[in-house]
Amino acid sequence: MTDLQNYLTNHKERFLNELIELLKMPSVSADPAYKKDVLQTADAVKNRLEEAGCSHVEICETDGYPIVYGEKIIDKNLPTILVYGHYDVQPADPIELWTSPPFEPVIKKTDIHPEGAIFARGACDDKGQMYMHVKALEFMTATNQLPCNVKFMIEGEEEVGSVNLATFVKNNHDKLKNDVILISDTGMIAKDVPSITTGLRGLSYVEVEVTGPNRDLHSGLYGGAVANPINVLAKMIASLHDENNHITIPGFYDKVEELPSEERAEMAKAPFSLDAYKKSLDIDAVYGEAGFSTNERNSIRPTLDVNGIWGGYTGEGAKTVIASKAFAKISMRLVPHQEWEEITELFKKHFESIAPEGVKVVVKPHHGGQGYVTPIDSLGYQAASKAYEASFGKKPIPQRSGGSIPIVSLFEQELQSKTILMGFGLDSDAIHSPNEHFGVWNYLKGIETIPLFYKYFTELSK
Repeated sequence: MTDLQNYLTNHKERFLNELIELLKMPSVSADPAYKKDVLQTADAVKNRLEEAGCSHVEICETDGYPIVYGEKIIDKNLPTILVYGHYDVQPADPIELWTSPPFEPVIKKTDIHPEGAIFARGACDDKGQMYMHVKALEFMTATNQLPCNVKFMIEGEEEVGSVNLATFVKNNHDKLKNDVILISDTGMIAKDVPSITTGLRGLSYVEVEVTGPNRDLHSGLYGGAVANPINVLAKMIASLHDENNHITIPGFYDKVEELPSEERAEMAKAPFSLDAYKKSLDIDAVYGEAGFSTNERNSIRPTLDVNGIWGGYTGEGAKTVIASKAFAKISMRLVPHQEWEEITELFKKHFESIAPEGVKVVVKPHHGGQGYVTPIDSLGYQAASKAYEASFGKKPIPQRSGGSIPIVSLFEQELQSKTILMGFGLDSDAIHSPNEHFGVWNYLKGIETIPLFYKYFTELSK
């Protein structure tokens, strides 16, 4: 695309200042005290989309916070790209751990970002990455180089579970009709190692309760004579993995996809130091399912982990008691094709079946979501790969993420289109943590790369 570098150079300071103004707005969706700020942020996003060149922008009300919808339709015969992002942010707590106020953005130099990074809540997740798309549109409209149609759907409830997004999507199939969905809410391996997230894991989250006697008992008078719920729960949890750390729930792996050796080989090209990994976590060995590498274990394989366990006396000193109840919270990260409701039911059935006589077991499902995968031979992936290669000078590495974004599978189910995850953040950006930041270089690189995706996607769609 002509004049892209010149445009970035000439407007760099304005691009940064506009993002900084957006980051000053404490759009914390989880806290009702910030309701006014969240609504004002939606208005600000609407205004920025209009200024960038959208021919139609509207605030779409929901039962919660509104969704900002915008579009620029230049020819109905051309492809349409739907951009998704969110303008809400995580709470900034604990405030005392920030080196600068979370809603007073400041640019500081770091070892990873010698050119500077913007420190503020939402800098990377997701205002900075969402705003790259707004500025990319500005460039394409200002220079008359928009090659296809574009729609924007920017919501205000992602950080609280996108509770009203599904209803909006289901009720607006025609409005949201597209050929590909583009999201920047993920990251890449390193500044000099571009990558495209091609898979996300699903999630099943449950809480279990084991009840023994009808009250807490003296461990001397009753120990060895009645089932101890904590002991029982520990044994039951331990039995959920075998000696190879394979999950023992019957049927758990029935729909697990075995990745082709070619894709595993591509993933293995990502730079990774096992020694550095262990050092960063202060561990002397890694742990996981036999037959898979560390990076495969935390991305393309399903897992089962205890997130919390409690029961009995945990205060100061000693109290010799057999607790009446024991509890645990358990999460299962799932790979594409595993249905989270089905896995939840398989877990419930199995966990109840392995309970010994003398205790009662209750499994309480909490929430979940589907995994997702984008084939690396899709038009969207090919366009993204060509865009990264043009801007970075090297082909990106396909990367499966261990995390979950349930809305992505919702989009495919309802809108019948694939999602491309073009993230420009880094693992070190501290999203959801104190001192969240987003590199100035990464921000501008995103604005540089996104128009190239439009160009190549349009060309490949002919």
